[in-house]
Amino acid sequence: MNDFIDPVIADVLEQHQLNSFSALWNLQLDAVDEPNTERGGWSSVAKLTLGEQTFYLKRQINHLTRSLQKPFGEPTFAREMRNIQRYQQLGIPALHAAYFAQRKELDEQRAILMTYALEGWQDLDYWQQQWHELSNQKQQGIVQACAKLAQTLHNAGQIHGCFYPKHIFLQEQTDGFTAQLIDLEKTRPLLFGRRDRIKDLEPLFRRSRHVWGREQTQLFLLSYLEKPSHAAHWLQRLDARRRNKEARS
Repeated sequence: MNDFIDPVIADVLEQHQLNSFSALWNLQLDAVDEPNTERGGWSSVAKLTLGEQTFYLKRQINHLTRSLQKPFGEPTFAREMRNIQRYQQLGIPALHAAYFAQRKELDEQRAILMTYALEGWQDLDYWQQQWHELSNQKQQGIVQACAKLAQTLHNAGQIHGCFYPKHIFLQEQTDGFTAQLIDLEKTRPLLFGRRDRIKDLEPLFRRSRHVWGREQTQLFLLSYLEKPSHAAHWLQRLDARRRNKEARS
């Protein structure tokens, strides 16, 4: 896909002489975590601060995903960039891209994806670590914000594919919480109705069981579903999928 530079930060990149693929590729930065070496390639993430703006600079080599449209593979960042743009078009709250480009160097497929850091936001993992110290009002606000995000996502005809606490970011507002998503690599269209929705939601509840009890799960479903009377059936389906996953692990 074509190179992308957010016009908002084009001048900033130029001022720091970082408005080219090679300049960003050769930038020496400490990685924020261990490089991902799955898929037969390499992918790494570093934090980059330019003036008052902070970004996450993601670089990869031969870290490919394959599909019917791309049988020989393409950088996973190319797929994520398309999904970022799709989420914006559909009005799904999610991270924003600052820069994207890909290049082929000899036998290497290289790609860069730079996104804006979510300053002032914390992932759901952070909030769950202090769950029992939060007021009941804040707990409810977080659960309802996550449910609203899931509802917006699925009503737009998409599933996230990694709907985990670490990928849901929340910000406290004067009247509650608001939420958005990161890590859009595995997003795909919602094709199979309720089955896809339950498949997308179940990992969130399974990974939240250490803090979210039945009450929080029910509150989520009552906020998520257009017909709250269906909540009990959905809860049964989610429990069945969780037990099946745990039995196979």
